Amino acid sequence: MALQLPPLFVQRMQDLLGDEFQSFMDSYQQSPHAGIRINTLKITDQDFQHITPFALRPIPWCPTGYYVEEGTRPGKHPYYHAGLYYIQEPSAMAPVEALDVQPGDRVLDLCAAPGGKSTQIAAALQGQGVLVTNDISADRTKALAKNMELYGVRNAVVLNETPDHIAEQFAGFFNKILVDAPCSGEGMFRKDEDMARQWVNHSVERCAMMQQDILNIVAKMLAPGGRVVYSTCTFAPEENERSIAVFLDQHAEFQVTPLQNAEHFAPGHSDWAQQVEHELQAGTSMLSGTALDVDHNESYQPVSTASLEQTAHSARLWPHLIEGEGHYICVLDHQGEAEPVANHPVMNINPQSTFSKTYTDKPKRAEKRPSTKDQHDWKSDRRSGKKSKDYRSDAKTPSSDHNESLSMTEVIQEFTDRELNLVWSQNWIHFGGRIYQSPITEQQLKGLKVVRPGWFVGTIKNGRFTPSHALATALQTTEAKRCIQLQSNTTEAISYLKGETLTIEEQRVERATDIPPKGYVLVCIDGYSVGWGKWLEGMLKNEYPAGWRWT
Repeated sequence: MALQLPPLFVQRMQDLLGDEFQSFMDSYQQSPHAGIRINTLKITDQDFQHITPFALRPIPWCPTGYYVEEGTRPGKHPYYHAGLYYIQEPSAMAPVEALDVQPGDRVLDLCAAPGGKSTQIAAALQGQGVLVTNDISADRTKALAKNMELYGVRNAVVLNETPDHIAEQFAGFFNKILVDAPCSGEGMFRKDEDMARQWVNHSVERCAMMQQDILNIVAKMLAPGGRVVYSTCTFAPEENERSIAVFLDQHAEFQVTPLQNAEHFAPGHSDWAQQVEHELQAGTSMLSGTALDVDHNESYQPVSTASLEQTAHSARLWPHLIEGEGHYICVLDHQGEAEPVANHPVMNINPQSTFSKTYTDKPKRAEKRPSTKDQHDWKSDRRSGKKSKDYRSDAKTPSSDHNESLSMTEVIQEFTDRELNLVWSQNWIHFGGRIYQSPITEQQLKGLKVVRPGWFVGTIKNGRFTPSHALATALQTTEAKRCIQLQSNTTEAISYLKGETLTIEEQRVERATDIPPKGYVLVCIDGYSVGWGKWLEGMLKNEYPAGWRWT
């Protein structure tokens, strides 16, 4: 059945595209292009080339992105469960490349769920600096948090907040910000037919006003000399070039910078934005051709020609010109003098750092979020009404293995000495028995709705430390004292991913000669971590989480 496009949308695109219109319409008869992006936190691009089970063809604008053939099912391979790649629409890889993230940067992904662009940012950071990834939808942050864990991200904080609340705590903090703005979604019609059906319920003009509000708040969070990348998946110039022009008029300290890989894309249409401006001045809408409502006319402010002309340096991704869906990308660079990233106080790194005090202020909440085992919500105890201990560096917890009581740092260090080859290097944050390593201080999160304050490494209960699944997925094989290797082309790997107990001979437990085989084992597939097991007398007890299992 052919995709049914909204007639009003078709008419407007014909008016805008002119001679290109038929090529544009023909692209809707083609299947969407599928792609994967290699997760370089876990494997190099070169190494993946040697083991790839798929035929790959490079995506020109993303060095770690590849087209996969139609019918390929990359989500049904063990490598997906090992977090070796992210399944991502090819055009969606372009905005993060334009952000030019470097190790050590302080990055905000403001509208992040389900996390594709955040995992791309995290890979570029290579474990250095800080990533704050946020989504305003509580339900969507579940997928966002899971993807941060699946892809082995150690230096990310996951929020469920509004932009203005984040700005209160992070004024002038970030040197790179991605705004993948909510929009009318016109560029995704081929990929998601439901968006085409729902298009009539969206208002391009309302989306544009919301985007302009978001950009104004984002400007408060950017450090001097920093970069904002604004992207949408719509064709509407009201939401693209004109939204940028409105922002530039209000923020003379910013200017549009051409994309480094602009040769792959079409330029922004400043002429379309000019046309929109003329129609707004006349009180009509390009979208509907009807008179605008009175409130909108009263709030209308003219946009300068100079700002509109700058948008010619932005980029448009057209489905009839590239192998990808429709996107718009604009790079906005702050013209102030940039402070060296290393000089900005981000982390309070100290391997011997003590646990910070748990929150005493109750965070603001727009809605109650359900707590699930997979989500590991660090505020679940508070929501359930349970009382939790306020652990500090000198707090004592009973140990079932020792007569003497141990502090929480000692409990974790005891586990580390026994099971890991790892030096903890970030700030400790905890709530109840949940323990996190965070790239920022707890004070910076005060009053915010936090889904993850950092890398969730485990829980402490009754004096025992239990490692989290997120700890396992972020570890390299050399960071665990015991490893078991499973092969991707065997039923054994699938059995593990299904949660089944495995029979494993002692000689298969890889370890140093002075390490006993009994204990926690990092389970790997072809050398890449997928989860925990507990080995005892030839049996591997499966610790793979129920919500993650192969189905």
